[in-house]
Amino acid sequence: MRARTAAATTATTLLGSAAAIAVAGRRGGRTALRPPARDAVPAGFRGGGLTVLAADPEHITLTRTPDPVPPGRYAVTWASGRAELGPPEPDTGTDGTPRRRLLRTVGGPPAPGTRVTLTPQLHTGDPRTALGIDFADTDIPAELGPLPAWFVPGPRDLWVIALHGLGSTRSFALNLLPFLTDLGVPVLVPAYRGDPGTRSAPDRLSRLGAAEWRDADAALRHAAAYGARRVALLGWSVGATMALHTAARSPLHGRIAGLVLDSPVLHRATTVRALAAERGVRRPLLPLAVAAAEGTAGPDSVPDLPRRPSGAPLPTLIAHGPDDRIAPWEPSRALAARHPEAVSTYVARRAGHAAVWNADPAAYEEELRRFLTPLL
Repeated sequence: MRARTAAATTATTLLGSAAAIAVAGRRGGRTALRPPARDAVPAGFRGGGLTVLAADPEHITLTRTPDPVPPGRYAVTWASGRAELGPPEPDTGTDGTPRRRLLRTVGGPPAPGTRVTLTPQLHTGDPRTALGIDFADTDIPAELGPLPAWFVPGPRDLWVIALHGLGSTRSFALNLLPFLTDLGVPVLVPAYRGDPGTRSAPDRLSRLGAAEWRDADAALRHAAAYGARRVALLGWSVGATMALHTAARSPLHGRIAGLVLDSPVLHRATTVRALAAERGVRRPLLPLAVAAAEGTAGPDSVPDLPRRPSGAPLPTLIAHGPDDRIAPWEPSRALAARHPEAVSTYVARRAGHAAVWNADPAAYEEELRRFLTPLL
C-alpha cells in the first residue's frame, strides 16, 4: 500500500514538473515573440550593458576591456540620456581602454559607474526634429487599423518604403534617410502592428513577418494610390522578411522594382531561440520556447525570391554578415546562391543584427547607390 502511494506521489510530482516545464516553455515562446516595450533596444543589443569608467562633455571611456564597441557609428543610451559615439581615439588610458568622442549628446555625459546600452539606432524623434528633413505625417489604412507613417517627398519616380526591424520603431530608418533624400527618392516610413500608435494582434505577439507583411502591403497600396508606379521595398530584420512576403503575395507585386533585404529573418526557429535567450529565457527551456513559438506563429516558411511579371527574378540586394546573432546569414547566402543573376550581396563583418550600415556607412551607402541607380 505504501509502495503504491509512493509511486502515485512520484508520478504526480513528475506530471506536475512536466506541466510546469511546459508552461515555462510556452511563456518563453511568448517572451520571444512579444514586441518589446516602447523604449526597447533593437534585437541583438539588449544583453550585456557597458559600464562608464570616465566621461566629460566630449569623451567617454567604457569598461576595462579591449574596445567593446564594434567599428563604425553607434550610439549609447542610459536612463537620462543618449549620445552618438565617435571612433576610438589614439590617446587611450594606461590599461589600453579606448576613449571615444561623444557626439550629439542628449542629457549631459553619464557619470562614472553608469550602465549604458549600445544601440545601432542613432536618432530619435522624427525626420524634422532629428535631421532637419521636411516630411508629412500620414495614416495608412490597414487590416488592424490606421498605421502612422512619415512621407518624405522627392523628385524621382521610384519610391522607397522603409520597414524597420525587431525591437525598433520607424525611427530606425532615420539612419539612412539623409542618403535616400540625397538620392531624390520619395520615402514612405510606416509603423506596423505592435508599434506605438498602432493596434496589435489580439494576442499581442509578433509573427516575425508572416502576418506583418499585410501592413507592408497596405503601405504599398497607399503609395500606389498616391502615384507611385514603381517601389523599392527596403527592410531591416523582420522588415526585410515582410518585404519578401509582400513581393511574393501582394496583388500589387508588379509595382515592386527591387528589394533591399538587410539582415533578413529567413530561419525563424533560430531567430526565436536567439530572441528568447536575449530576453532571459533559460537555456534548458529554449527548445520548448521555440516549439511553443512555432505553434503560435505557424510553419517556418519564407517565400523564395519572387519574380517579375516577365518571369525574371526580382532584383535584390542582401546586406548581412556572419556575426549576426539573431538572424543567421547562411540562409541569406543560400538565397543569393539560388539566384546569382538577380541578387547582389554586401557582407559586413563585426556587424550585429540589422547593424550592417553602422559598420561602414560610406561603403554600405555606395553599395545601395549602385543597386538603386539602375532602378531610378
